[in-house]
Amino acid sequence: MRVLAIDTALEACSAAVFDTERADLRIHESMQMQRGHAEALMPLIARLLDRASLDFSALDRIAVTVGPGSFTGMRVGIAAARGIALAAGKPAIGLSTLAAFAAPFIAADDTLPVVAAINARHDHVYLHVFGPGGQTLVSPRLVSLREALRMSATGAPRITGTAANMLAALWPAGERMPTSVEQRSAPNIDWVARLGAAAIDTGAPPKPLYLRAPDAQPQDAAQLARR
Repeated sequence: MRVLAIDTALEACSAAVFDTERADLRIHESMQMQRGHAEALMPLIARLLDRASLDFSALDRIAVTVGPGSFTGMRVGIAAARGIALAAGKPAIGLSTLAAFAAPFIAADDTLPVVAAINARHDHVYLHVFGPGGQTLVSPRLVSLREALRMSATGAPRITGTAANMLAALWPAGERMPTSVEQRSAPNIDWVARLGAAAIDTGAPPKPLYLRAPDAQPQDAAQLARR
């Protein structure tokens, strides 16, 4: 299966071409950035397909991270994935950013819990806690740091994501320390591709995973009166 993977949900613009049947066809590129994903993404994808000597019609599916993450960044990646899927007549698969953070740890050792956490600012994080076998112990949600620590401090977990260092620094005294802490600004795009290849195609187009309302809200005073 040939997968085009896209991630623009956080502080990187990344894409990968991954073939489950060809170890030599695994090409990726990632650029660290907080803004400018919309301008960078399509040229990046074009470079990868050119290096792989493929066009969109040769893909079997498109995988994209749907959040949580930056509202603008998420929408850039999702719009690109849906547009490519529509043009190529291939399915698009949406994947949680938190699951993409956790995937390499679960694959390496599924006996220890994994805590994936993304900094949501204002002393909150987006959190997903995985237990043995990769089973969800705490489903994706927006919680305060205090709540995140209470939900995470069990079984010497491995912590990853943009808020990994934040959680580790506040780890409760008396609890078993985390087995490992990996601060990352974005998921590994190769694992986005692997998850995309393994995911079940529900037939539904990917949509943003919003765990809270946008910071920017329309002002009532700015609305025009209806006639």
